[in-house]
Amino acid sequence: MLLAAAAAGLVVAMALVLVRAIIGPSQYDRILAANSIGTKTVLLIALIGFLFGRPAFLDIALVYALINFVATIALMKFFRYRSLARPLTATATPEEEREHG
Repeated sequence: MLLAAAAAGLVVAMALVLVRAIIGPSQYDRILAANSIGTKTVLLIALIGFLFGRPAFLDIALVYALINFVATIALMKFFRYRSLARPLTATATPEEEREHG
């Protein structure tokens, strides 16, 4: 019963973060909300796997966590540089420094 309450709490937290994703004032708030939803989804998958006695769900949760992490990094890079082709180690030009602060 306690684990079911934890699952319900996770769903409520996901709903609150979804509201932040919809009304978030900036793109970064929306990306952070999407990352939070992904993290809570990982927790929910692991919890459901535990509730139903399916240890394979933990593997699914770990793969989903890795995909969530890579997608968040890719989105942050895309919104910063407007391209995924630019390497992360490249130094910014003075024009780009003024543009991005």
